[in-house]
Amino acid sequence: MSAGGGKKAIIAALTANAGIAVAKFIGAAITGSASMLAEGVHSVADTANQGLLLVGQRRAEQEADELHPFGYGRNRYFYSFIVALVLFTLGSVYAIYEGIHKIQHPEELSSPIVAVAILGIAIALEGFSFRTAIHESRPLKGDSSWWRFIRNSRSPELPVVLLEDSGALVGLVFAFAAVVLTMVTDEPIWDGIGTLAIGILLGVIAIVLIIEMQSLLIGEGATPDEDRDIRANLVDDTRIDRVIHVKTQYLGPEEMLVAAKVAITPGLDIEEIAAAIDAAEARVRAAVPAARIIYLEPDLYRTPTS
Repeated sequence: MSAGGGKKAIIAALTANAGIAVAKFIGAAITGSASMLAEGVHSVADTANQGLLLVGQRRAEQEADELHPFGYGRNRYFYSFIVALVLFTLGSVYAIYEGIHKIQHPEELSSPIVAVAILGIAIALEGFSFRTAIHESRPLKGDSSWWRFIRNSRSPELPVVLLEDSGALVGLVFAFAAVVLTMVTDEPIWDGIGTLAIGILLGVIAIVLIIEMQSLLIGEGATPDEDRDIRANLVDDTRIDRVIHVKTQYLGPEEMLVAAKVAITPGLDIEEIAAAIDAAEARVRAAVPAARIIYLEPDLYRTPTS
């Protein structure tokens, strides 16, 4: 995924969430709704998160130096991990606390119609942001399911935005239902229940993101399809017979390190070996554009002895 493609979805989410946060806080102040207040805090967290993703992209663009010879690409993973932590602490924990408090001490809502109207506007704005994220992600997703895309993507921003926006939409539905049930039943406890449901939802999403971003931050290798393409293109069946072993690791969302030992046909001179290595590197880069840094070690294949 290019940084530009992810940036469009991030900016759309940031703009929508900033507007939604203002509307929710106004609605919470007018109505006294805890679920509306929890949603307002959630939108503030989301807005801050989009800003963090943009900072991560900016810092990932720094040139490699002596201290970081492979560059700064993993900044995008680091800031996405921070986003997951913010979503958990500022979004989930606060909403769960507020929900439990409102269940124990229910408070009547004032002007619930205002809350319903604001939530309707928020759902429309959040839907726009979610639609943008889906549009930007679809070419990368291909035929995979959305869950597989989130699990297998080596680019962090779009999965983060997709999960945040989907969680925000479901959370808004929870808040809408809580306000409506409070109006219909005249039981303010529903507002607390809705707030608690929002907190649990955000906690689940945050934990999924924490697990995924932690894995990327540690360093993930090529996807199964990429690994297959790398192995196939290392071999030419004339000068390189087989791949003895290969290891890969993403240094950033768009840069993969490939290190492999390949079996050279016996009898080749040094110039032929060098030409075979150069050709193999070119084939791999053509097949897997992310494989920018390639180290190949030529060797002779020795049949394992029992």
